[in-house]
This record gives sequence, C-alpha cells and structure tokens, in this order.
Amino acid sequence: MIAREGWTFIIVGVILTIVLIWAAVRWDNWPTFAFSLIFGVLTIFTTFFFRDPDRTIPDGVNLLVAPADGKIVAIDTLDNHPFIGGKTLQVSIFLSIFDVHVNRVPVAGTVDYVKYNPGKFMAAFEDKASLLNEQTEIGLTALGGHKIVFKQIAGLIARRIVCNLKENEKVSAGERFGMIRFGSRTDLLVPIDSRLDVKMGDRVKGGETIMGVLSGGTGNDQNLSSEVGDDARL
Repeated sequence: MIAREGWTFIIVGVILTIVLIWAAVRWDNWPTFAFSLIFGVLTIFTTFFFRDPDRTIPDGVNLLVAPADGKIVAIDTLDNHPFIGGKTLQVSIFLSIFDVHVNRVPVAGTVDYVKYNPGKFMAAFEDKASLLNEQTEIGLTALGGHKIVFKQIAGLIARRIVCNLKENEKVSAGERFGMIRFGSRTDLLVPIDSRLDVKMGDRVKGGETIMGVLSGGTGNDQNLSSEVGDDARL
C-alpha cells in the first residue's frame, strides 16, 4: 500500500521518466536517456519512501504502541508538561529516509488539541530538536483517563508535516493519522508512572511495537520486555 500523500510525487516522477525515455528514443539522445534513468530511480525510491504497510495492532488495556517506525534515540524525564501535569517520560524515535514515515496513534482515546509550532530544521536526532524544530504536538486523553502527548518533528531534510487529526476526534490505537516527509522524529510523552518496555537503540514499528503500558493497564505480558522496567521509570 502507498500513502496517499505520495501519489503526486510518484505520478509526476513516472510521467517525467516516460517523457524523457520517449525523447531519448525519438532523437537518439544518450544524455536524455541518462536523465530518464535518474528520474526512474528517484521514482522507485519515492514509491519505497511512501510505502504504507498494514500492521497487526496489539490488544491490551492502556497499551502504548509505537507512533512511528525508527530507532529509539532518547529516553528522558521532563520536570513537567502542562498538559500531562507533573513529571513526564519522553521517548524519541528517529526516522531515517529508509523507514516507513506514516505516523500512528499510540493509544485509543480522544484528541484534546492539535498544535502546530513553527521552528528550526535541526538534525532530527539531536536532543534540542524536540524543543526547537518545527513540529505538530497532539494532546490526547486515553480511555482510562491518562493524558499523553505525541509530536511530529521536522528534521534537517523533512519540511512537510502532515497531521489529519482534529480536536475532539475519537481515535483507536494504531490508527494512521499522518506522516512527515523525508526524515524526521516522533516523540511520545507519557505520565511518569507509566511502564516503558523499550530501551535506547531499539528499533520499533509504528502501530505494532509495544512501547509500554500506562499505569493501571494490564497489557499483554508475553509481548512485553521488563529489561528496562526500573531504569525507564525514573
């Protein structure tokens, strides 16, 4: 499956490739043929970038699933987040250009707000990117009443954030809600008493990998790792 945000790029790439091949054959022009090959390769990569595979969404009470594909590059404790209130755990996922870039809702609930913040375009793997880069922040109240936040953060190359969520919208865990084009970062912020089951360097899949469980949840213990249990809960 291809994300709908990518079809314009793919169609334009296919048309340009076909036109250049036709021109190269028509006028027996090898430089034009070389350009057609370049556009063909770029079109294939663009199709690969905008892939949107189906995922098996795990079931569990207050279960947190990954909001994006990528690598865990930071697990931090924040003194406070105004929406969550009190100390907050923040998990940051870096998406390279080779990762699936479709974002997914981490837990079922109701969207409280969607806030766009203009900013810089620092490399997404840098710590300051969470605060300084252009981003869209979503606040959500889970079915159990917990408040969480997740962010789509632009990177050095990524310049277009797509978020289809709206205030008061009810959403399901693992539901597609948008994407960030060409390399980016996604942050998940949860209450300090949440249980995290990921560690630095882990690779996760959006909507499929279990990140942890909000307090009071049961989750599915056979799918959860306790390797970082006490270390993640600072």
